[in-house]
Amino acid sequence: MALPRGDARGVRGWITPPTGRSFHIGANVVYCFDVPMKENDFQASMPPLQLDRSVLVVAPPEDGPGYWAGAPSTVLSDGAIYLAYRLRRPIGQGRGYAVVVARSLDGERFETVYTLGREEVGTESLERPALVRTPEGTWRLYISCATYNSKHWRVELLEADDPSRFDATRRRVVLPGDPKTGVKDPVIVHHDGVWHLWASCHSLAEPGEEDQMVTDYATSADGLEWTWHGTALTGRHGCWDSRGARVTSVVRAGDTILATYDGRATAAENYEERTGLATGTDHSSLTPLGTEPIAESPYGGLRYLDVLPLPDGRHRVYYELTRKDGGHELRTELR
Repeated sequence: MALPRGDARGVRGWITPPTGRSFHIGANVVYCFDVPMKENDFQASMPPLQLDRSVLVVAPPEDGPGYWAGAPSTVLSDGAIYLAYRLRRPIGQGRGYAVVVARSLDGERFETVYTLGREEVGTESLERPALVRTPEGTWRLYISCATYNSKHWRVELLEADDPSRFDATRRRVVLPGDPKTGVKDPVIVHHDGVWHLWASCHSLAEPGEEDQMVTDYATSADGLEWTWHGTALTGRHGCWDSRGARVTSVVRAGDTILATYDGRATAAENYEERTGLATGTDHSSLTPLGTEPIAESPYGGLRYLDVLPLPDGRHRVYYELTRKDGGHELRTELR
């Protein structure tokens, strides 16, 4: 599938390899497309990333492997963009040690309004949060918490009337998982009076295989009590996403649901997932598009891509990108 050269402003151009796939070369990232979808629909709903247009939002706390800033979740409210993200140090030095909520008027320069430390919620590590605002105006921060001395994950919830006033002492567990399942990294959308949730679920039944993941789907009337409806997305045997598939963002294009997701082929690629695209007409059943990821870093992963629709029809995207030194940084593009 070849996209028009006129859409490649600010990049080095297009390469069409013998396989017939088209590769879009950005400043530091290679994007490949082999998507059985109408070209105009794809460009309008999920245009290709271009790193040379991206802006650094949050740098990792230090340089080097294991230091990360990323796992973004965004909300547009009252003319401002609110961003929740995770900060991490290497294993043994704190892991996911904080979730930060910040506010911006331009989507690029953020001011911190709230910081949650892992000690406040009794977790070994924090991972991707989900920030939402209810139709009634209540702010919710869903946090992914690692259970000490295990591979188990759970999701807890903080609520406030303002994103600067979350109180960790009043949190509740909303997705406990179970002894055989860890649950983390929820994506939460309110649509047609129903709360929809996609979460990364990890089987704990077989030691050493806990990194494998699928995305399960749930619904709720209030965003607190959830009913599971099975697995919505899973990796494909022999493909780049065979080890797992984790939904990171969901948008609608007419009657079609478009989801970005993280995937990996091996356990060694844990923490360095690449981004793919899936689609469907049913929230509970998503099908991966193409045979390759749509975006990746030459140094490792491009993951946790979050898509924020804007009132003017454009999208602002946020993602976690692996740098040359092995650190992960949080970047944004306006598409």
